[in-house]
Amino acid sequence: MAHSVEVLISSGYEPGYSHPGDAGADLRAAESAELAPGQRVTVGTGVAIALPDGYAAFVVPRSGLAAKHGITIVNSPGTVDAGYRGEIRVTLLNTDASMPYSVAVGDRIAQLIVMPVTRARFIPVDTLPGSQRGESGFGSTGYNAPKSGELS
Repeated sequence: MAHSVEVLISSGYEPGYSHPGDAGADLRAAESAELAPGQRVTVGTGVAIALPDGYAAFVVPRSGLAAKHGITIVNSPGTVDAGYRGEIRVTLLNTDASMPYSVAVGDRIAQLIVMPVTRARFIPVDTLPGSQRGESGFGSTGYNAPKSGELS
């Protein structure tokens, strides 16, 4: 059985999970919007929650909207902190170069994932301990699969 946490909610509807085992609960639009190609717009969900301490919620795109229509979320994942009590709003972006996209009231526009989070205690030091990766950054491991006999 999956672990659950009680989340207090104030809204006209309750976000829901489409299938058993889903990580994200669907958030629906509480207002309509029209997104021209390349345009972004912030859409209200009408949902406000109270998370327990030690938890955060993350607003992430819906894969079907992304794959079929090029709709994503600008600041994905959007973070909802345990102390936030306002409406969850989603900034959608239409990445399609030629087709507009219409959002109607009730459309599923994002998913909400509730997770336990750890609060870090940052400790200043003069130097960091070494690691195998070191300071290698973006793209440091390459982007092609190694050829037969090559090490990655």
